[in-house]
Amino acid sequence: MIFHTFGNKDNKAVMLIHGMLTPWQIWNRATEHFASEYYVVVPELDAHTEGEISTFNSFEEEAQRIGDYIRNELDGKVFLLAGLSMGGRIAATVASGRDIKIDNLVIDGAPLLKVNGLMKTIMKKNYISIIGKSRARDPKVRKSFTKDFLPGEFWDDYLKIADNMEDISITNIIDGVFTDFDFIKYPEDMRILFMHGTKGNESVARKGALKMKDHNPHMEIRCFDGFAHAELACFKPDKWIEEVEGFVT
Repeated sequence: MIFHTFGNKDNKAVMLIHGMLTPWQIWNRATEHFASEYYVVVPELDAHTEGEISTFNSFEEEAQRIGDYIRNELDGKVFLLAGLSMGGRIAATVASGRDIKIDNLVIDGAPLLKVNGLMKTIMKKNYISIIGKSRARDPKVRKSFTKDFLPGEFWDDYLKIADNMEDISITNIIDGVFTDFDFIKYPEDMRILFMHGTKGNESVARKGALKMKDHNPHMEIRCFDGFAHAELACFKPDKWIEEVEGFVT
């Protein structure tokens, strides 16, 4: 894991966690915006490191590393902790640390519910196939990705991830992301926003959001009708920034 930092470290901290197969640069626009007022930290998660091969072992390990960074480098305090998709699940896990102070937790499209073994097997095969085709520079993958998953400006960054991605990391991510999440009651003074769309598999995020709200009635849910998974953050970053900034101020 690598931590990229922007802005003045004396300012309040903002941490942005990317999703699966999404490069850390997906936060470029948000980083540019928030760095003028905050100290922005963007982790480059394991199995997504562009300059070297690294292995994603578990969500617990990723959350532990981020938690340790917050404790050691940020005095145990973060003004805004935001996570996209898989990164949202990691953010929600980090926020459960009782020795860490999170003022605002923003979760975007996080999968928090268990799926059956057959579905996980299918997803593993699909993702391993996608990564293999990406390494081979299959133009069909690029066309599909840049239409529905990742803006074209980040394609080269994604390919660096694909070139280093190991099958074991994909297996570990799928096994971890689609297990039951440990829903807890967060501190009342931690403001929580759960964002999700309505298209495709966003029903998973919606159900997870409702279950999290059962444990945290003070949490706010914002549903963006007609948006697919991670579409707002990836394809409409200025709108995402507007929503989040309006929530934390």
